[in-house]
Formats: sequence, structure tokens, C-alpha cells
Amino acid sequence: MRLTPLALAAGLLASGGALSQVSCAPSALQSSPTLTPLPKGEAARNLPSWLQAERISSQLDKETVAEGRAEFRQGGLLIRADRLSYDSAKDLARASGKVRVIRDGARYSGPELQLRVERFEGFFLQPEFEFPLLGAGGRAARLQFLDNTRSTATDAQYTSCPRNTDEEPDWLLITKRVHLDLETDEGIAEGAVLRFLGVPILALPTLSFPLSDTRRSGWLPPSVDTDNRSGIELSVPYYWNIAPNRDATITPRVITRRGLGVNTEFRYLEPTQLGSLNVDWLPYDRLTGSSREAVQWLHEGQLPGQVRFNADLVRVSDDQWWKDFPSASRSLTTRLLPMRLGVERPFVLAGGQGLVYGRALRWQVLQGADVTVVSPYERSPQVGARIDGRLGGGSAGGSGGWDYALESEFNRFTLPNGVAARNGRVGGDRFHFLGSIARPLREPGWFAVPRLSINAATYGDIASASPLASTAGNSSRARRIIPSVSLDTGLDLERTTQAFGRAMRQTLEPRLLYVYTPYRAQSQLPNYDAAAKDFSFSSIYTDNQFAGIDRVSDANTLTAGLTTRFVDPANGGEAARLGLVQRYLFRTQRVTAKVDGSPEGVPVDQRLSDALLLGSTNVLPGWSLDAAVQYSPALRRSVNSVLGVRYSPGPMRTFSTTYRLARGQAEQLEFGWQWPVWSREGKGSPGASSGSGSSSRGSGCGGTWYAVGRINYSLEDSRITDSVLGVEYDAGCWITRLVAERLSTGRSEATTRAMFQLELVGLSRIGSNPLKVLKDNIPGYRLLREERRSGSPTDDRQTPSLYD
Repeated sequence: MRLTPLALAAGLLASGGALSQVSCAPSALQSSPTLTPLPKGEAARNLPSWLQAERISSQLDKETVAEGRAEFRQGGLLIRADRLSYDSAKDLARASGKVRVIRDGARYSGPELQLRVERFEGFFLQPEFEFPLLGAGGRAARLQFLDNTRSTATDAQYTSCPRNTDEEPDWLLITKRVHLDLETDEGIAEGAVLRFLGVPILALPTLSFPLSDTRRSGWLPPSVDTDNRSGIELSVPYYWNIAPNRDATITPRVITRRGLGVNTEFRYLEPTQLGSLNVDWLPYDRLTGSSREAVQWLHEGQLPGQVRFNADLVRVSDDQWWKDFPSASRSLTTRLLPMRLGVERPFVLAGGQGLVYGRALRWQVLQGADVTVVSPYERSPQVGARIDGRLGGGSAGGSGGWDYALESEFNRFTLPNGVAARNGRVGGDRFHFLGSIARPLREPGWFAVPRLSINAATYGDIASASPLASTAGNSSRARRIIPSVSLDTGLDLERTTQAFGRAMRQTLEPRLLYVYTPYRAQSQLPNYDAAAKDFSFSSIYTDNQFAGIDRVSDANTLTAGLTTRFVDPANGGEAARLGLVQRYLFRTQRVTAKVDGSPEGVPVDQRLSDALLLGSTNVLPGWSLDAAVQYSPALRRSVNSVLGVRYSPGPMRTFSTTYRLARGQAEQLEFGWQWPVWSREGKGSPGASSGSGSSSRGSGCGGTWYAVGRINYSLEDSRITDSVLGVEYDAGCWITRLVAERLSTGRSEATTRAMFQLELVGLSRIGSNPLKVLKDNIPGYRLLREERRSGSPTDDRQTPSLYD
């Protein structure tokens, strides 16, 4: 054992076994504010030990006594006490009087400690403990150290609420005995009782939990959901840690109106494969009198030869699934469920990066009595190759070379069962080729990109009964080739100016796009995947006004736009932006989107298109404003508008409103908010909670109430379409949330569900989880506490941990 220099001097002065007294000033040893993690095994036994105090007395080869701000250090272990003695023969350290211990990030304090240092065996009487990273702690009657990795606490209490008052904390976990094993990362609590506001809410004879964020098998907190279609649903998940790279969650469910069910999720992460399999199953739904199920498989994998394989499959048992279980939706389009399978292989050729692929796509269409869903075409198969790159040197997108892109693809288009008979649509084959070559010219302050492109397609196996068959006799084949040329050019100008009361950098960015595409008749050709693009700042600067392959708009147009931005040179943030763009037609456009059943769309002979105006700013502190307006010169009014305002003066304080207008189609108002509405008197103003996870409040916590919500209101129908309304209460050491969500499932139908959650900070969350609903629906919503990662392979889902 190595002591401070003064302690060594005391030992050397001792003679004849007599105890030599030495009084000295505090040692010159400089304490480090951090501790090195304690190693294990032989490395731990060879660590140096340090002892310092105001007074040190030593008897050679026997006992050393330190008094007055005594401090002992060894690796990651620190002991402070009023009096500390060490018997080197027995390797026994005794500390008394305001004993403080820091080890592995945990802090302990109490009146008396005995410890065999190398083996880390001993006991701590009446210790109080603190876990700073968790903001929680507690006390015990006795803490027994069995070795470096194992310990036992008797009559222990644990909470994240303040413990410096005589009142019982708002929540308290009480156990008769807790066994901790750091080597196996396991804790076992015997006779555990969880009390909330003085009332026992959970009691377990034995509770097993991990001691860190690592994954471990066990039961997760129960979840309770309520909705108007299914009633009350109680779910109790069991997490199964199969292997470091595989896990599963099995969730038995009891639904009051429907019966018993189970949800399962299996996840895997192999060296060349990853994915998940989800299965929902109700053996017998009492409301429908049938078995109901849903399955989803997501997979990405690497096959030999750099071949990649992916799958996305979603299937449900019946058309009403999306209405009855909206929270269990497995697809972004709730009534169109995909089945996608694909293989692909990248390659390098002619200075470009390419991809060869084969895919298949099918749909399950969930029809209803209210609205008929028009299904997209299925592709079985889709086989193709594409490559893009640069010839002649130069950097990608810069000057000094030719940019090229090529794509060739074969598709067999079909429709889901029963769809063709309902609307007369037919399937067929298509082979298409897309190619483009451009010569970018870019210099500081300006750019010009001339481009030549081609869109060619051949259609085969068109049903003979269809009017889409080629006009050349009764042939079931048709083809077309459409070239296009364009020139995209613009300036990038900037200057230093004064604006909004401070120095700013202003840009001026004029841009011109000329496009010439000859007219080719396309009304007699199939349309499998083409649709008109939305009229926006991004789509107006494109060669083709259609997305997809089957329609190419004829054009002899010039698009002119101007954008100016104000940028703060200190931080690069954009303070304001204004933009205006409009298209001029040199001739009538004949290929347009279909309107009112017209075979090829209504020709556009208006020389000036609608104008797009864009504006945004965040100059005012806490405020952000965004606006986009499509103005029609012919109608002399706007036809599409989006206006948004958000006020966010601080964390957990946000209010936003958005107005959307699509004239003749929809007009909506949207409101979203998260705002403190009341704080207990004497504990600060509303919103005093910082959301940092501090546990400075607790029993009698001066909590804060927050209102949260989002409302979509249809001005056209004079009704609320979708809404989320709720409250959150942050008491510092616990949080409760009550949220109601209403989802429209038809013109006169809606599903409403209620979610309640109790979060015990530093322990767990109990009840249903409304956090995803709040984050997905409320712009600017922030968690009152940051979520801790669970260590699961792909997400932050909670694992069974006492401290989660």
C-alpha cells in the first residue's frame, strides 16, 4: 500500500513498535475532480493507494490512523471521513464520522464503514446513496459489500424525489433486500413495493432488473389504452433478449370489447442481414366474430457478389383493420398496404456509379363503403439498370466535364384482384429508356447548365378491348420517343448591408430556365405511373411537369425567378427569404393533366402561368413566419396558399397556426401548442421546469401544468377533422400525461382514443405511451425529460430496468 510522503515519514520514524505521533499540515497532493474507473483482477491489486489528512499517525507494518478531513483514494474508489484507519496486516479500512464514498459514479454517505480494500469486502451502516446520472437515490439500513462486483442492501428505499424532508417522497420504491451483481449486470429486489402519493400501486415478491442500459429479458411496465371502437386495452409486454444481435417483444393483450390477443416483434441484426418481423393476432374478435391478424416484415440483406436484398411486406386480415386499430398502422398509407421485394447490385462503369435491380410490388387495398380507394398499378416484375456520372474530368456538378444519366427498365403492370372490373383500367407491359447529357458551366457568381434529354417508351400486351391500343390497326403495341432541350442559368450575387438593426449579408439570386419539348400525342397511350407535379418552387424548375414515365409535357417555356436572402454573417443563420417565380409560354401547351374526363387534359393557352411567392423570416425573437402563395393572374386571386406562424420563446413553450387553401378542394386551419398554464405558488412561474431531468423538486413538488394539443379544422365543412388534446404535469420527480386523440376514418366516422401515462423519473413509465403522438403532431414539441437510450439494436424502446 502506498501512502502520501508525510505518512511514509511517520512510519519511518517509528521504533520498537511504539506508536509515533506526527502532526502536519495538509498534504500537497492535488486531488483530481474525476476518478479513474476501477479495474478488476490483478490490475486492481497493483493499483497505488493514497491517504491524506490533517493528522496522520502510523505504527510500522500495523495500523495507520488519519484524522481531520481524511481522504483515501485507489483507482475509481474515493473514501472521505472525519477519521479513517487502515490495518495493513488485515487489509482493513475503518471510517467513521461523516463518511463519504464515491465508486463507479455512485455516491454513498453514512456514519460508519468497514472495508477490506483489495477484496472490497465489508459493510456500510445506514448509508444514503445517490446516482447523479439518474438524478435518483435513496437509503438503506445496511449495505454489505461481498466483493468487487456483488453487494446486498437491506431495507432499502429508492426515489428521485427530494429526501431531505420528514415527509414521504411523492414516489418511493421500498424493498426488503436488494442483491446487486455488476459482473452479471443484474439486480434482484425482494419484497418490492412501489408507493405513489402515499398509496401502494405495485407490489412484487421478486423483481429482477439490469443495472445499466444494456438489454435484459423481463417484463416491461404495463400499458393501458382506451378508444371508442375497442374499449379498454391492457397490454403487458415481455422483452426477450435472445442474443446480443437478436431480441423479441411478446405482448399479451386484453381488449374489453374484442377479447384476447397478442402482439409480437422479432428483431435481428446479423453481419449481413437486419430486419424485423411484427405479428398482431386476435384469435377471436367478439365484435366481428372472426379471427383477425396483421403482419409486417422489414428486411435488408447482403448476398454474395455485392448483391443486396430488401423486403417490405404489410398484410392485414380485413378491410376494417385500419379503422379498428389505427394506432397499429404499419404503413404510411393506411388503406394501401405494400408488398415490396427487391434485389440490386451496384457497379462502376465509364466514370459513373450504376445499379442493376429487379423488384416486385403488390398492394392490398382496404376498401370501404364511404370512399373507394383507387389502387396504383402493381409491378410484377420491375427489372432495370441505371447509371450516372461524369465524362471528361472535373468534379461532380462543377465545370470541366459532361454529366450524363441513363436508365433502362422493363415493367409488367397489373392491378389488384377486382380493381380492373370496377373501373375499367387495364394492365400491360412497358419498356422505357431515359437519357440525359449536360455540360455544366459554373464560376463564382454565375452558372449555366445546357441539357439534352430523351424519354422513350414501348408499350406491349395492351388488352384488345382497351381504347388505348395503338391506332395502327388492331396492334396491341405502341411506342413513342420524346426529346427535350433546356438551359438553366442564374447569378449568385451578394453584398453586405444593414437590415433588421444589425449587419447582414444579402444575396440576390435571379434564375432563368428555358425548356423546349416538341408535342407528341399521348392520349392513346397507357398511363401507369404518371401524375402532374404540384405547382411549387421545386417543380417549376424542371423539364417535365409530370412525375413518372408515361406522360411528358410539351413545352416552349421560359421560367424566371428571383430570390433574395438575408444571412447573419456571425452564425450563418438565415434571417429572412423572399422569392418570386413565374413561367411564360411561347405556345399553347397541349399535354396537361386530365380535367373533367378530358382524354388528354385541357390545353393551356394562357401566356403567363400562375405566380409563386415565397417568404419566411425569424427576425423577431421567438417568432417564425412562413408563407407560400400561388396567385392566378386570370382569376386575380390566390388558388393555393400556405401561411404559417410559430411562436417559441423558450423550451416547452410553442404555439403555431397554419392556414392551408386549395381553392375548390379544401380550406383548413391547424393549431398546435405546448404551453405552461399553471405553476404551484412559490415554486416559480409557469414553465420553470427546464426539462433537464433535475430532481430538485419532489414531495410537495412545485409542479407545472402544460397544455398540449393540435386541432385541424375544415373551413369548407365547418368541422374538426383530426385533433389531439392533452395535459402534462411535471412535478420534477414524476410526470403525468393525459392525451386524447381523434382520427377521422370516414366522412362521418372517427376513432377516439385516450392515453394516460405516469413517468417516475429515474425508474420507469407506466401506462400507455402518448409521446409519439405528441411528437408527430405538435410542431416544436419537446419532451419534459430527455429520453435515455435503452441499448436496443435499432431504437430507444424501453427495456426492463429499475432505473429507466
